[in-house]
Amino acid sequence: MHYEIHGRQDAGAPTLLLSSGLGGSGAYWAPNLPALSEHFRVISYDQRGTGRSPAELPDGYSIADMAEDVLALVDELGIEHCDFVGHALGGLVGLQVALQRPELIRRLVPINAWATPNSHSARCFEARIELLKCSGAAAYVAAQPIFLYPPVWLLENEARVQRELEHALAHFPGEANTLRRIAALRAFDILAQLPRIGCATLVMASRDDVLVPWTQSRQLAAGLPNARLSLRDFGGHACNITEHAQFDAELLAFLLAPAPEISGDR
Repeated sequence: MHYEIHGRQDAGAPTLLLSSGLGGSGAYWAPNLPALSEHFRVISYDQRGTGRSPAELPDGYSIADMAEDVLALVDELGIEHCDFVGHALGGLVGLQVALQRPELIRRLVPINAWATPNSHSARCFEARIELLKCSGAAAYVAAQPIFLYPPVWLLENEARVQRELEHALAHFPGEANTLRRIAALRAFDILAQLPRIGCATLVMASRDDVLVPWTQSRQLAAGLPNARLSLRDFGGHACNITEHAQFDAELLAFLLAPAPEISGDR
C-alpha cells in the first residue's frame, strides 16, 4: 500500500497512524497534518483498492482484511506501538486492529464510527449504491458531500468542494471496489466484543452527522471499558475537516495526556 510519513523523524518520536473513511485516501487528513506533525511521526496511507494503492478487491473483503493490511504495514515499518485515529470506516479498522493485536495501539480515536449496523446508515448506503449502479460514478461522487458536510459549510466552501469532487471522480476506485468496501462496513458488527478492547479511547462524534447517528458513537463508548465520548453540535460526518482547528486541539489534548488512561462520563 502507498503510505506517507509526516512530522517528526527523531528516534523518540511517537507514531500516530491515520486511517480514512470510505474514500480510503490518506490525503483526506491534509487539514489535520500541520498540527499533528508537530508532535508525532504521522503515517497516512491509501487503503488497498483506493487512491495510490490500486488492487482488485476480492468478494467478501472485510474490515478484518483491512486490519490485516494495516498490520502488514506496521510490521514493514517496524512499529511496535502507535496511537490510531480513524474516521468512520477507518475507525472500524482501528477497532478491529485493537481486537487482533491489542498490544499495538496505545490510544484509539474513532470518529463518527460504530460497533454494529443501524437502519438509518443502511438506508443512506442503499441510496448511494443505487446511485452508483443506476447513474454511474459521476452521480455517486456528486452526492458524496451531502453525507460528509453540513449544508452551511457546503455553501461557504463551494469552490473547495468542487475541487474535491473533480479529484474524487478522476481517482474513483471503480464500482466493484466501492461496492465491496461498502459491503465490508455494512457487515461490521463487534458489539459483543467491545469489552475486549482495553486501550484508552476517545470516541468523537457530531450530533449533526447525517450519515451515522451520533447515538451509535454513544453506544460504542458505552461498550468500551476505557473510553469516553466527545460530542460536538456542528461539523457533520467529516468534522475533522469542517472544524479542524477545534478538532485538532481536542485530539492533541487526548493524545498528549501524560498517561494512556482516561476517565469521564459516557
